[in-house]
Amino acid sequence: LTFISKIAQRAGVSNRVVEAAVQILHEADEKYASLGKDPRGLAAAALYTASRMVGDNVTQKEIAYAANVTEVTIRNRFKELCRVLEIDLPRRKSD
Repeated sequence: LTFISKIAQRAGVSNRVVEAAVQILHEADEKYASLGKDPRGLAAAALYTASRMVGDNVTQKEIAYAANVTEVTIRNRFKELCRVLEIDLPRRKSD
């Protein structure tokens, strides 16, 4: 959760996104989806997923830069989170 607030601050995302990302990570922990994953990459993906859910227009690139991870990491973790947590979001060109 420390990573979420640091990344969110660097990326300039809203509090609504942060709250949703925290919830996503809690659910991922409950389903053991976070085991063995880099916490920064997982936090970044949770923020990206949350931004998509609340309708904020934050790109994978912006979050990747703020988290110091690759866009590929965010994409992979995003897909995993959506699959495990059964989140259905419309596809974007960047996905």
